[in-house]
Amino acid sequence: MEEFTHRTTPAIEAAAARWLARRDRTLTAKEQDDYLQWLREDPRHAAAVARQETTLGRLMQLGEWQSELQAEPNPDLFAPRPRRRSWGGLLLAASTLVATAAVIMVMLRTGPEQSIAPVVPKAEKSYLRVNERHALSDGSVVELKDGSRFTVEFSPGFRRIHLTGGEAYFTVAKDPNRPFIVEAAGMEVRAVGTVFNVRLDPAAVEVLVTEGKVKLSTPTTDTTKPVPLLAAGERAILPLNGAGDPQLAGVTAEQIREALSWQTPRLQFYETPLREAVEEFNRHAGDSGAPRILIGQTALGDRRIGGTFRIDNREGFVRLLEITLDVRSRRQGNGDVILFPAH
Repeated sequence: MEEFTHRTTPAIEAAAARWLARRDRTLTAKEQDDYLQWLREDPRHAAAVARQETTLGRLMQLGEWQSELQAEPNPDLFAPRPRRRSWGGLLLAASTLVATAAVIMVMLRTGPEQSIAPVVPKAEKSYLRVNERHALSDGSVVELKDGSRFTVEFSPGFRRIHLTGGEAYFTVAKDPNRPFIVEAAGMEVRAVGTVFNVRLDPAAVEVLVTEGKVKLSTPTTDTTKPVPLLAAGERAILPLNGAGDPQLAGVTAEQIREALSWQTPRLQFYETPLREAVEEFNRHAGDSGAPRILIGQTALGDRRIGGTFRIDNREGFVRLLEITLDVRSRRQGNGDVILFPAH
């Protein structure tokens, strides 16, 4: 990574930071294509993303360190990073047809092709990562996207959730005598028995209803007018700071799937041998009959990767390997995909 540092520019670093932020809230299909194009334009782009991803990971570690429980700081947390000259990095975020997000690190280069080695699942080891789910005292359930935060305020007359950051999916238990209210940056979403998603962005609150109906209100809502209702299959964008009226629109089933793609379980790797990552994809395919991923050269399985991938996006995982790890794939008649070094 050091060899790229002197060639970067503030513009590249700023662009990398913007793509990381977009990745966090999930890229649209168009953004995914734009991102891939941006990565291909200049090798410094991939290096900048990988560098910032590493820094972010270390900051997350720092946030979890509790000084009151430790007499001295964790030396590994504050130690300088060792220099590595043999690997490059790349982050790729995607939606339905490609991996959600990934940083690929090339750790080894391999020699000639050897015999094809099917991957045998290891039941004792798993990299599966799912979202936090919180069962509330009234029977409602809150599913949180990574990094999201909320507090609960229940009383005999109402149930109130304060979403203080991020995104959450609410499955509300019916209770006509106690409305369920989600408050985010002054905006309120009121329901009785409903399923809906709320996302808090810097400029707006987005509400997506998948079952039932909700009422919307803002600090500037005109009390002389009917309160806006949002039904299943509809989405509303509520601008913050009185920047405009709520924007209501219908959404398709595909748009709903795309908006809620963050709920899909992920496989998370960190400097993981490729063979173990492939094992995980094959293991979670289970008995579904889905094609397997096979490694066509033994040494190829030693290459190490890191990143987070949707378990249902094996095609995207293979495509990412082809782009970033100098790997080529060959599809068998039964649908299995075999991986080989490109050179």
